[in-house]
Amino acid sequence: MAFALLDYVVMGSYVLVMIAAAWAAKRRGQQTLDDYFAGGRDLPWWLVGISMVATTFAADTPLAVTGIVASEGIAGNWIWWNFMFSGLFTVFLYAKLWKRADVLTDVEFIELRYGGKPAEILRSFRALYLAFPINCIIMGWVTVGMAKILTVVTGAEQWTVIIVLYLLIGVYIAISGLWGVVVTDFIQFFIAMIGTILLAVYAVDSVGGLDRLQAELARQFGEGHDYLTFNPFTSPKIMLSTALVWIGMQWWASWYPGAEPGGGGYIAQRMFSARDEKNAVGGTLLFNLAHYAVRPWPWILVALVSLVTYPGLADKEAGYAKLMVDLLPSGLLGLLAVAFLSAFVSTISTHLNWGTSYVMNDFYKRYIYPPESFESPEKAQRHYVWISRWATLAMMGLAILVSYFFDTVKGGWEAILSIGAGTGLVFMLRWFWWRINAWSEITAMLVAGVASFAAPELGYDGFASTMIFTTTVTTVAWLLVTFATPAESEHTLREFFDQVRPGGPGWPGFTSDGNPVEPLWPHVIKVFISAAAIIGFLYGMGQLFFGSLLWGISLMAGAVLIIIWVVLQLVRQKV
Repeated sequence: MAFALLDYVVMGSYVLVMIAAAWAAKRRGQQTLDDYFAGGRDLPWWLVGISMVATTFAADTPLAVTGIVASEGIAGNWIWWNFMFSGLFTVFLYAKLWKRADVLTDVEFIELRYGGKPAEILRSFRALYLAFPINCIIMGWVTVGMAKILTVVTGAEQWTVIIVLYLLIGVYIAISGLWGVVVTDFIQFFIAMIGTILLAVYAVDSVGGLDRLQAELARQFGEGHDYLTFNPFTSPKIMLSTALVWIGMQWWASWYPGAEPGGGGYIAQRMFSARDEKNAVGGTLLFNLAHYAVRPWPWILVALVSLVTYPGLADKEAGYAKLMVDLLPSGLLGLLAVAFLSAFVSTISTHLNWGTSYVMNDFYKRYIYPPESFESPEKAQRHYVWISRWATLAMMGLAILVSYFFDTVKGGWEAILSIGAGTGLVFMLRWFWWRINAWSEITAMLVAGVASFAAPELGYDGFASTMIFTTTVTTVAWLLVTFATPAESEHTLREFFDQVRPGGPGWPGFTSDGNPVEPLWPHVIKVFISAAAIIGFLYGMGQLFFGSLLWGISLMAGAVLIIIWVVLQLVRQKV
């Protein structure tokens, strides 16, 4: 079904909501960089968490899931489900530490943790590295996903769609700052969930229900097909080495946006925007529960239906958008198009704001026009906010250019994972081990980049072998450099410890009162208990759809009880 007038009315209504949110954000005031990039640091946990969830649902996500299911079945989703472990470590170990750090960007943290010229160089390099090549690569594959959907739905030429969308988003985020982002995130989350669930209902109904879907999968792919397999270790479609890398290595070894080991990126930005430590922890927990436990199955069901509905489709990722057009009536098609439009707006606006925060806070403010160049702090802040708006528009133009070079979503995912392989352990341990220094991080970044490009030349062709090679070489290199270079100064380490108060045994002698620091093991236990609950909920939903009703309900009920217990523990204790 083609777009009808009602669909355009629905989409137009969403654009009006965006304009209203931008206007409200401007009236609310964007006087300082804290206002513009951290929402005034006063956001409640539910808004922080939902904003994180909304940002990680970009237009590319359901398309990528569709492509994954088509090539590797349901178990292929462990390529991103494994990040629940790093996400939960962030909840229970790192969220409160990020809030205590009291920085505006995660790279500003570098000069809190390290000292001297190496820290200054690392902060500047990492700011520009994340703001431009990495950030623009991410926006590139996100844009490809949205362009595929709107090209199928509206019939418009792809580049016309891309340019119009970016102009709309660029102006919006330049005006509204982070507060406008989180407001539209909140709206987007509910629109997106309603839209994707409705599409899943229509899709399953179109093939005659879940039982008929199972029968069609068996008819097309044989009785012994593995598309419904949940366990990556038992799926013949997935090599054992790949499954081992996903579960045993990737979540702690690789930097990936939204799932950084130790937190970071725009997830850290949302923590900075929380009003206190408990709200930072609560928001991050809400994000992980919604992202990994609640949201995947509507995407998976539509992906399975697309397999049996369009068996000869060359671009499997596009099957999701084709089902939208073929199944949804007028109005609902517009609603789902708005769901994807709002998801795209949420992700791109976050990345424009996040990327610009690095340029302004960690480069421009330090080297071009430092605060002492102005007559007063107020004038400096007004200038920085004004430049931030123009820098946002400039980054928008660069993102449009980078989008030209992408044609698939999953390829972008794997490229980022490979480039960052081996760096994750440094980002996790730098909070809890005093011996790590700026050279540790510098070495990890450089060696990971070189090793990921060298791996294919050395015969490591597959994703798993490349990850193992790059992670091994990078880890050995940064550990050797750590012990071969001097530790950070006593003054730097003590200032960091006194402000952040990290737990664990890695800071002997740094407590001012001589008492032992907070133990880590109770938090680590909560990580794995919560991971078991999320996995149980995911598997339980699968059982509801394709297995035992009783077993599915039991698993989901058990998962809910575990999460209630975890939340009560967080509420009752100091974070």
